[in-house]
Amino acid sequence: MKIIAVCGMGIGTSVLLKMNAEKVLKLMGIEATVDAADISSAKAAAANAQIVLTTPELVFKLDGLNAEIIEIDHVFDLTEIRQKLEKALL
Repeated sequence: MKIIAVCGMGIGTSVLLKMNAEKVLKLMGIEATVDAADISSAKAAAANAQIVLTTPELVFKLDGLNAEIIEIDHVFDLTEIRQKLEKALL
């Protein structure tokens, strides 16, 4: 499984989302590749991804992707990330 974490520049929020998603996936026992990307390269990066994690303000810019787009309101909230990933994966 491939997951892309997206933010505006690809070096801040997306990296935090990537790290926290990896923590959550490990706790869930799910193997996945999680990459960070900026909004301008997100469509190419997500071409073969199943899930895209991003903040609410960027969702509209990711319209048209084949991957499921999951809005994460609080990037440090592992419970939120887990609940939303569980809903998408299980």
